[in-house]
Amino acid sequence: MNRTHNDILSEVEWRRSAAPVPYLAALAEQEARNRAIAAGEAEELIWLLEHPPVYTAGTSAAPADLIDPRFEVVETGRGGRYTYHGPGQRVGYVLLDLARRGRDVRRFVHGLETWVIATLADFGVEAWAVPDRIGIWTRDVDGSEAKIGAIGVRVRRWVTMHGFALNRDPDLSHFTGIVPCGIADYGVTSLARLGISVAPEELDEALRAHAADFLAALTASE
Repeated sequence: MNRTHNDILSEVEWRRSAAPVPYLAALAEQEARNRAIAAGEAEELIWLLEHPPVYTAGTSAAPADLIDPRFEVVETGRGGRYTYHGPGQRVGYVLLDLARRGRDVRRFVHGLETWVIATLADFGVEAWAVPDRIGIWTRDVDGSEAKIGAIGVRVRRWVTMHGFALNRDPDLSHFTGIVPCGIADYGVTSLARLGISVAPEELDEALRAHAADFLAALTASE
């Protein structure tokens, strides 16, 4: 039987936080939810939020990439290097049980990329993934290639944590305190820099509209 969009979305809790959530508080909640999902005691979760300004260090973070630690620096268990989070950036934490969704981490990461790329297309932004450069890329105002979204995940007990960060309208100067994701040769851009004004609620609805395709693709080959 074919499942509807609403049927697929009903499989997970969909949460949106309007007020900024401190990074450490969100990390603690993710870790607790990860354990509960793995134990069969909680639903899967997709959580959209923003953080106060913070630099986060992934498992591959190099000290030289932390140029100016003007904000709190938090070590986290996700993959990747240094990332900035702050107001105007939509963060999506995606906690799914891959034990029942194919046990394929690579497919999960590809699904996140495809989800964000499809969402950006709704606002007239052509974006893409690059195999040797983690993240979501587009053309900046000067025609150069620039990052508009970051991807970073962790999997424990086959339950995913972390997810993506999409630059809606952050202060792009805050990214200069780090080498974002260890990639120094490319800049960072945002929807606002590209001349596209999007309210947080509008972006959330676009993400929700494409979430069912993301979830369905994960289970397509079960």
